[in-house]
Amino acid sequence: MSDFLASAESALLDRHGLNTFDQLWALQLDAVDEPNTGRGGWSSVYRLELEGKGYYLKRQSNYLTRTLHRPLGEPTFAREFRNISRYQTLHIPALQAVYYGERRIEGERRAILMTRALDDWSDLESLLAQWPQLQVSKRHAILQACGLLARTLHRAGQVHGCFYPKHIFLRERREAWQAQLIDLEKTRPLLFGMRDRLKDLEPLFRRARSWSDGDVRALLAAYLEQAADSVLVDNWLQRLMRRRSNKEAR
Repeated sequence: MSDFLASAESALLDRHGLNTFDQLWALQLDAVDEPNTGRGGWSSVYRLELEGKGYYLKRQSNYLTRTLHRPLGEPTFAREFRNISRYQTLHIPALQAVYYGERRIEGERRAILMTRALDDWSDLESLLAQWPQLQVSKRHAILQACGLLARTLHRAGQVHGCFYPKHIFLRERREAWQAQLIDLEKTRPLLFGMRDRLKDLEPLFRRARSWSDGDVRALLAAYLEQAADSVLVDNWLQRLMRRRSNKEAR
């Protein structure tokens, strides 16, 4: 795979001498959290700011994932980058890649993934923490945005695999709230219809404890393009609650 560099960011990185793999690998930064270790290697995330713009620079070495298609393994960032590209092709709102590259150096497999920071967005998890204090109109708009995001994802034939509040980012705009996804590593094709869709949505509702039954109905209504009191919404709500109960009972 050849290196990817977003054309919109190329001049900026060039001005700072950061438009090659070696330059980005050698850049001295403080990690935002403890590195992930295991899989025979390590993976770490760094914050980078250039001319008032925020980015996340992720570097890893010998941190591989193995699949039937790649039994010898590949950097976990490779799969994430492919999914970012797939989402863009399918017009599914998600984080944007700035740079991706891989290198083999003396038996070491290195990878770099750089993405734009979502500094003017809020993750749904933080919004849920203040849910009771939010205006009713704002809560409804957020639910609408989340339902539309899920509908766009599934209509494009994709399952996110980690559809959690911390992976859904939102921002308020005059016309409507916007939503997008991060953490795309576990994305896969939607193969089993309603079963896959329910499986993808259920973790969101299980973690959104501050949502009332009416809130869940509002999101499902947006997702299904139905009235909140429709028979179809009733059916989906019952199935989701049954699945959640089964999960919690384990």
